[in-house]
Amino acid sequence: MKIQAICRADAQTLPGKTSKTGIFKHALSGPVMVDVQGIVGDAVCNRKHHGGPDQAIYAMGSGDLDFWANDLGHAVEPGYFGENLVIEGIDSATLCVGDRLALQQVTLEVTAARIPCATLTARVGDPQFARRFRDAGHPGFYCRVLQSGMMEAGESVTSTPYDGTKLPIPVILQRFRPNRLTQDERAGFLDTPLASRFRAMIA
Repeated sequence: MKIQAICRADAQTLPGKTSKTGIFKHALSGPVMVDVQGIVGDAVCNRKHHGGPDQAIYAMGSGDLDFWANDLGHAVEPGYFGENLVIEGIDSATLCVGDRLALQQVTLEVTAARIPCATLTARVGDPQFARRFRDAGHPGFYCRVLQSGMMEAGESVTSTPYDGTKLPIPVILQRFRPNRLTQDERAGFLDTPLASRFRAMIA
């Protein structure tokens, strides 16, 4: 596995909207600094739902982009969904909360699935895309930064599975409705290093 692309955005306005977004990310060249808040210099415009230490990095695997390219019927460039990282050889459908990704300097821990929003549907240009994204099981994944440092495209990535309760990324997306979770499911979710925003909704 290796980093295929590192992406960052300046704040822009979606067509027909007044609020700004950081979803229009572009791939960077050369080393990039990562701290506990994510890619240094990246625009995070809606901090109610995005960003923060538990959602510092949004990543997708090459398997996710391949799936969506086939589903959408066109090439999907790195950064299309607003992701900061594309990791070659990973598919978010196979990851669990707590899995760790180690680079030369940076260490990441998987914390949650990406929940589709109105900005994403506007970006894709399909008002029904949120449901498609939720049902497909390839949402990408948020990470917290356990070790800050520099990273660069082409760098090798080592994955270490979480050795506790398994909470697959697609399950979060498909089952995460606080009023629908069973008591056992809620306990299982909370028994993982799940992102704080998600924990607060079900605690």
